[in-house]
Amino acid sequence: MADFDLFNGDADGIFSLLQLRKSEPREATLVTGVKRDIALLERVTVRQGDRVTVLDISLDRNRDALKRVLNQGAWVHYIDHHFAGSVPRSPRLTTLLDPAPGTCTALLVDRYLDGAQREWAIAGAYGDNLLSEGDELANRCGLNAQRQAQLRQMGELVNYNAYGRTEADLHCAPAALFHELMQYASPWAAWEDQDSVIHRLKAGFEEDLRLGLAVPLERAGRGGLWLALPDAPWAHRIIGTLANRLARAHPEQALLLMIPTGDHHHQVSLRAPLNAPLGADRLCRRYPSGGGRASAAGINTLPNDQISDLLQDFSTHFPGL
Repeated sequence: MADFDLFNGDADGIFSLLQLRKSEPREATLVTGVKRDIALLERVTVRQGDRVTVLDISLDRNRDALKRVLNQGAWVHYIDHHFAGSVPRSPRLTTLLDPAPGTCTALLVDRYLDGAQREWAIAGAYGDNLLSEGDELANRCGLNAQRQAQLRQMGELVNYNAYGRTEADLHCAPAALFHELMQYASPWAAWEDQDSVIHRLKAGFEEDLRLGLAVPLERAGRGGLWLALPDAPWAHRIIGTLANRLARAHPEQALLLMIPTGDHHHQVSLRAPLNAPLGADRLCRRYPSGGGRASAAGINTLPNDQISDLLQDFSTHFPGL
């Protein structure tokens, strides 16, 4: 019997798996990648009785591969907060799926584990831009302001690291980042180690963010702002964090960020207004490679000749609050 752990390479995926494996240790083959690598079940070859854990990747985008894995006799535990669509029925499939705007996979794992690794869950919520939810959990745990700030920064740094065209663009490959963080008994131990991966990420993050904030915003109708980033490694790394930062700075506006991916295509990150966090997934699913959740979504490969259509859709989809 073999074990496989499939997880998104962002903060939500990594902190979800950290919680699980600290509570339920298991030697498993890790399958992950950059933020946009979500068709992970396609990479797995299983045998009868194998166990597959899937965290923070859309079931809707992995349905056919999930059916194959189940038909081959594997047991699958699927936890996710993205749009799922039709869920296959199988006695070998257990799910915890919740697309509510105020949740993320790390919080679903926290629910599943009854809070056994809650400090890591809080970092995951912060990394997924669920700031009020992270604050609420931190307050319930009695964490002081310094501890809350550390978890928030850790979540943001791990999330920042997931963005890139390939793993070569990242400061640390997601599987390696997971293994490094697993060495620490708590988030505080990682902070106190000045040689930890968190401090290496912090240095890169500060420079990339400086470059990103210098790019001017454009307006799309009354309710939207958009920004075009250059095709550079720093821009691919910072796009997700920059979208979250700009969303917090403009809570009544939807945010759309675009970046070239080569071959006459762009990648798109979309944030619904923080004051009305709905509709991002519906807009992105109008395009073949689009998906996500109600408050934050994206389009993996948008043809350049569809950019004007997207901007028009964006301006009408989010008319303003």
